[in-house]
Amino acid sequence: MEIPSELVRELRSANAVCVLTGAGISAESGVPTFRDAQTGLWQNYDPTRLATPEAFAADPKLVWDWYAWRRGLVAEVEPNPAHHALAELEDLVPEFVLATQNVDGLHRRAGSRNVVELHGNIGHVICSVERTPVAPEDFVDASDGAPPACPGCGAFLRPDVVWFGEMLPVGAIARAQAAAAGCNVFLLVGTSGVVYPAAGLAGEAGRSGATVVEVNPERTPLSGEADFVLRGAAGRVLPDLVARLRE
Repeated sequence: MEIPSELVRELRSANAVCVLTGAGISAESGVPTFRDAQTGLWQNYDPTRLATPEAFAADPKLVWDWYAWRRGLVAEVEPNPAHHALAELEDLVPEFVLATQNVDGLHRRAGSRNVVELHGNIGHVICSVERTPVAPEDFVDASDGAPPACPGCGAFLRPDVVWFGEMLPVGAIARAQAAAAGCNVFLLVGTSGVVYPAAGLAGEAGRSGATVVEVNPERTPLSGEADFVLRGAAGRVLPDLVARLRE
């Protein structure tokens, strides 16, 4: 698609850029969206009933196995051109923060450095009681198939992701809000715009005077807040945008 020259000029002059990405960008890599991931053995389970503290308390093995299966799906995919374009963009502006609602770690794999994982990372595990991170080499899978135990306190380990009913990490959302309020250009990429507080970042950026840009094939509840709307797949639009910046 045609990239507006005015947007290119604004990005070239920007001192700070903040980006919020959602499931759409990873779907282009083949990562199933949260609700699309129910296939095979898991097709009869409601993901909104598995991704909760209550589900883990009631059946920790079931929840642990579901996340192990999802980790396997993520391990089979690669970052796409949109992920790589954002990693390039980080090198083109003085200050850059990428906040993501995705837990797949693809942004870091693509080379992005200043990443805020608002909902955690499916590849990491923490103690379900102490909330301390535990490296894979520091725990052993239980012989009965139950989640491995924390080497410190013996409690079950769990995925380091935000479950339904849990608050976002205070430090992560505060960092994203500060970046949104302090940026010159704010990019919304592949996000539905319905999950808060992340969806509120665009409004925060706009109220602070930033230029808001939406990259999405579909209209979203946040489209009306955008100064520029780039309709199309992120894997096509973002490389084109970065190419224009390099001209």
